[in-house]
Amino acid sequence: MQLGIMTIGDVTQDPTTGTTPTEHERIKATVEIAKKAEDIGLDVFATGQHHNPPFVAPGNPPTLMAYLAAQTENLILSTSTTLITTMDPVRLAEDYSYVQHLAEGRVDLMLGRGNTGPVYPWFGKDIRQGVNLAVENYNLLHRLWNEDVVNWQGKFRTPLQSFTSTPRPLDGVAPFVWHGSIRTPEIAEQAAYYGDGFFHNNIFWNKEHTAQMINLYRERYEHYGHGKAEQAIVGLGGQFFMRQKTQDAWREFRPYFDNAPVYGHGPTLEEFTDQTPLTVGSPQEVLEKTLSFREYAGDYQRQLFLVDHAGLPLKTVLEQLDMFGEQVLPELRKEYAASHNPEVPEAPVHPRVAEARTVQEGEHHA
Repeated sequence: MQLGIMTIGDVTQDPTTGTTPTEHERIKATVEIAKKAEDIGLDVFATGQHHNPPFVAPGNPPTLMAYLAAQTENLILSTSTTLITTMDPVRLAEDYSYVQHLAEGRVDLMLGRGNTGPVYPWFGKDIRQGVNLAVENYNLLHRLWNEDVVNWQGKFRTPLQSFTSTPRPLDGVAPFVWHGSIRTPEIAEQAAYYGDGFFHNNIFWNKEHTAQMINLYRERYEHYGHGKAEQAIVGLGGQFFMRQKTQDAWREFRPYFDNAPVYGHGPTLEEFTDQTPLTVGSPQEVLEKTLSFREYAGDYQRQLFLVDHAGLPLKTVLEQLDMFGEQVLPELRKEYAASHNPEVPEAPVHPRVAEARTVQEGEHHA
């Protein structure tokens, strides 16, 4: 199981102090959070992609990924998400291959359509063609990474004749792709068709809906001959806020939840924690609820948590990660290892990453 964190890079006022970080402060804080993720032993750091306030998640995620690759050794650098609909597949092929080389293979990406409608016309696209753009653009991206010379013609960009994307993927192995979607069956179908991963960012959704989407992907993954349904590559989102005492966690987090631009002034905190993966409470409660996700998602391969949102100050976020690393992460790893079905593969990583891990494990046991 890959465990990690994801960020959307929101610049949000702290409702308890009235202060709002500058864009510069928020960007630098993101770097500190990623480095903390590696320090506590997490596997993945994933950045969103945005082109509009109040977000400072990079418009070109490989910029941040390359910077983090130079300051980390083990962290897999991913996205949450890469906008496959409004970005040129040729640029995606070039940029992510380049950062893959810089990071010695510690790169994958999650493709999605995003949650900001106006981004489509900003980049000359029609939101009504969102699914068609996702399907066509990924077909081209997949070919650019897996074929040395591409001749291609589609509906949404100019044709390519005898085109070679450079640099070629590191060691001839393209970055692993997760297709992210909350509600669109066509994207689950797309992930299954290619044998790629499917990431259901379920942080706003009930488990019944999440299970329905994941089961569709698993069924279609088997249909296309990539393996058994239970062997499909699944990822989930999650959120937590912890204190040693449950009542302290609820008291401290409530003003952030109530005023958050994303879900404030809607369902109550009680309703939200009951119906979604959000866990507010003690480390033990976070552990138990996270382990319960397998009851409806099956034996899955990647779990990412959103922790740096809603105006939470950097100090608090780092405290949350320290608590997670000390009191939750070891127990999660122990439980996952004890109950893992050996027929279910781990999330794919680049061969260089796999080799480095084997060496580290050997040194650890020596």
